[in-house]
Amino acid sequence: MRMKMAFTFGAQGFILLAIAASFLVIGEARTIVVGGSEGWRPGFNYTDWALKTSPFYLNDKLVFKYAPPSDTYVAPNVYLLPNLYSYRTCNFNSAKLLATETQGSGEGFEFVLINKWRPVYFASAAEHGSHCSEGQMKFFVIPLPHPN
Repeated sequence: MRMKMAFTFGAQGFILLAIAASFLVIGEARTIVVGGSEGWRPGFNYTDWALKTSPFYLNDKLVFKYAPPSDTYVAPNVYLLPNLYSYRTCNFNSAKLLATETQGSGEGFEFVLINKWRPVYFASAAEHGSHCSEGQMKFFVIPLPHPN
């Protein structure tokens, strides 16, 4: 009987430790506005921005903020591209629309980096893909585990 209680306490202790560790990881997550004060807009180099802002960690929240469309402004959108080839060629055929042209206004659109330590590719397909093909409205991150 005594061994069983020790095992139960050990299992409960392990569960509590795992829960506490998960709160630590979540507590370390950052909220990062894509492009900083520039936001998500045409004419800004997001590859440079990502390099200067890195490293990115699992559970970090990326916020895409941009003005809504108007008669004189074509607003961007946000796509998740499936692979490096799609990213390099701005091929949106298998891409997933994350945020429409109107979802970036106000508080912006949020995306949490929960993928497992692999590249995550983002781009705008607005203006028939020219936002991406001009090489500026696209970037990728590789979320890393939080350091101890």
